Amino acid sequence: MKYALILGDGMGDYPIPSLGGRTPLEVADKPCMNALAKTGKVGLVKTVPDGYKPGSDVANLGALGYDATKCYTGRSPLEALSIGIDMKEDDVALRMNLVTLGDEENFEDKTMRDYSAGEITTAESRELVLFLQKELGGGSFTFYPGVSYRHCLIIAHGSTDMQLTPPHDISGKRIGEYLPKGDRATELNGFIRRSYELLSQHPINKKRVLSGKNPANSVWFWGQGTRPALENFKERYGLSGGMVSAVDLLKGIAIGAGMKSVDVEGATGTLSTNFAGKAKAACDLLDGGCDFVFVHLEAPDECGHQGDLEGKIKAIECVDGKILRPIRDHLAASGEPYAIMVMPDHFTPVSILTHSREPVPFLMYSSEETLGDGRPYNEKSAAESGVYYDDPSVLTREFFSLGRR
Repeated sequence: MKYALILGDGMGDYPIPSLGGRTPLEVADKPCMNALAKTGKVGLVKTVPDGYKPGSDVANLGALGYDATKCYTGRSPLEALSIGIDMKEDDVALRMNLVTLGDEENFEDKTMRDYSAGEITTAESRELVLFLQKELGGGSFTFYPGVSYRHCLIIAHGSTDMQLTPPHDISGKRIGEYLPKGDRATELNGFIRRSYELLSQHPINKKRVLSGKNPANSVWFWGQGTRPALENFKERYGLSGGMVSAVDLLKGIAIGAGMKSVDVEGATGTLSTNFAGKAKAACDLLDGGCDFVFVHLEAPDECGHQGDLEGKIKAIECVDGKILRPIRDHLAASGEPYAIMVMPDHFTPVSILTHSREPVPFLMYSSEETLGDGRPYNEKSAAESGVYYDDPSVLTREFFSLGRR
């Protein structure tokens, strides 16, 4: 039995008046999901434990059946794993976004114009982060380049007693009240202010402005945590697993859980990602000895954060046609029994531009048996099904029991 989990990050949404009270998942052209739903099981699962923010870190751990209350130490440490940072016991990792701040004269009045600095390229951002390490790093602080706008600051002998806000939660807002508070706040605020002075004058950003692109003119810190300790995936489920994602966070989860993580050329985490390459990588993992593959698509989430309704619908259609369909067809052609689950990790409604914590709709399919009542796959149908999992690990174990009962 082979297993595939196709996760559309942030794919869930609220009913939208301009769509006649329907959601992007309802209106998207998704023939493969529809086909699987005819014999599959549709319901809701709670991926974010009470007391935790609905971040992709906690929610994706939930989608894999891990209990965040027992294993979660923060978002950035998982990303640090993917970058190859060997964290010490008393190190604290912080996610460091390259962002675009507004040009308001008073620093605290500046607005968060773009949490991704125009989805800056990895080559450009790497040069900028290495420049910041040279200018600002040293002592207890080390800046590490990651992918696109997602980077890492390691604080030696640090503390997680900080109040930090994700930049995608304050899009268009004045930054003053959201600047770092708590331990090391003086240094962190100093880095943000100084980075604005340094990066605004950097040749890369001058070139981006001339090209009509948002400059990466500041850093922003969030997601603090200590070295993670995840239970080995194979020991937990008795299956070998692989991960396909463009996002450092997911790669870090894979590395921490002892799963294979594959880098796909042209995988960006946006609508411009290499969908075909990600689908092929998933099939190659399944052919290469993995019993299970987790394919993570960031594009719906990015569109939700940007309030891009048309883009979010297109992203869902790409998940269906360019990821789910070729993986389903490949598994069907193999002649081996298989099971597929489709779900978001959390909602990222285009109306609020950030994550929300509702239980998410899932679709579970088996090539060997009928699991549900043939209802369509969307938020409304899942809520009306009466199928609900308060503990995501129960759903995960049920999924992995298919073909093994």
